[in-house]
Amino acid sequence: MCRNITTLRGLDPPATPDEVTAAARQYVRKVSGVQSVTGRTEVHLERAVARIAEATADLLAELPPRRQAPTTVPPLRRR
Repeated sequence: MCRNITTLRGLDPPATPDEVTAAARQYVRKVSGVQSVTGRTEVHLERAVARIAEATADLLAELPPRRQAPTTVPPLRRR
């Protein structure tokens, strides 16, 4: 698993759509090996990010609550 992707399940308040999209973007960048978006890759990467974000949001909504909060804070919540 990519070390830069933090656990979103069990956050209080729950993960926002922006946090889910940010995690999806990190995942897509990691598996594709593309770090900077170009005109040739933008459409494909953004489509993948949208699909993964949707699947992630569905997964988080369907899983039972966590018993303990995650040990790390997502980047969008850090000061």
